[in-house]
Amino acid sequence: MKNFRFSIRMLHLTVFFAFLFLSSCTDNSKSSFPEEHWQIVKSPEILGYSATNLNKAKTYSETINTAAVVIIKKGQLLFEWGEVDKKYMTHSMRKSFLSAMYGKYVENGTINLETTLEDLNLDDIPELSLEEKQATIRDCIKSRSGIYHTALYESQNMKDLKPERFTEKAGIHWYYNNYDFNISGFIFEELTRQNIFESIKEDIANPIQMEDFQAEDGWYVSGEESIYSAYPFRITAHDCARFGLLMLNKGNWNGKQIISEAWVEESTRYHSDATLYSSDGYGYMWWVSRDYNKFPHLPNVDLPEGTFSARGAGGHYILIIPEKDLLIVHRVDTDIPNNKVSKDEFGKLVALILDAEI
Repeated sequence: MKNFRFSIRMLHLTVFFAFLFLSSCTDNSKSSFPEEHWQIVKSPEILGYSATNLNKAKTYSETINTAAVVIIKKGQLLFEWGEVDKKYMTHSMRKSFLSAMYGKYVENGTINLETTLEDLNLDDIPELSLEEKQATIRDCIKSRSGIYHTALYESQNMKDLKPERFTEKAGIHWYYNNYDFNISGFIFEELTRQNIFESIKEDIANPIQMEDFQAEDGWYVSGEESIYSAYPFRITAHDCARFGLLMLNKGNWNGKQIISEAWVEESTRYHSDATLYSSDGYGYMWWVSRDYNKFPHLPNVDLPEGTFSARGAGGHYILIIPEKDLLIVHRVDTDIPNNKVSKDEFGKLVALILDAEI
């Protein structure tokens, strides 16, 4: 009888310790959040990736102009290389940050997306037409205002693709339009009474414990083309990864809702066909994946629908793949003239990273 009781106790202990072991293994696969500083995992294999194959991706990146890469899997720093703590230009990634910041003020009623430019008494030099003033805030953040006025911070390609002025009505035609993005920044500041860069700091950077970003990292670009300024800033790959993780978790950071889940879903879903820019889809200042459109989200790699990305000229990306609980930050030193990584090159790099999954 004693031996039987002993055997039962041993069985209970065995089951208990087996449960602890399995729990510890499972913890490695749970989504988590960084503390004050990112800590890279001891081995990529813990999260289901081959270190050998990730190094193949790194080796390929050394043949192009990649400056830094950070890969986050289930909230953990899977792999990284390059100058991950250097503040590089955002270029057009600035627009996705602004989109995220809109969420709080749309939710609390400070911003009504159906308000028109006419309602806000907005104009420009040369002046806007009555039809152009019918564009809503929603039209602007969707890049569908139909306003083809000259704009600041435009590339030559943007100028070449811009339709003739007064040829489209508000809300109808999608064109990747810096006029829309710049006036959206102005509207944000007018309605919230918040400086864009201070708002990034207070509404996003502080709650998610960005390590380096300061409001002083941003500035306004003004000029004769329009009265509405552009708003670039500098940021590190590590801080971009925190922002990407916030979006990957639908605006939630370690149990606290920083951006409403509804806004994240609305702003990162497909609203427009982006064929004009050789891409698949566009949301509210985010590029979004759409199966069966003419072009893929990125060349040289298959990405699941639901993927979305922030992009900046020269090869800056925050690529978020919810289906895989994965995000990839890619930076380029675009302070060096003509230094860039093409979409084709970045797509090939992403394919190598995804192929590293065991």
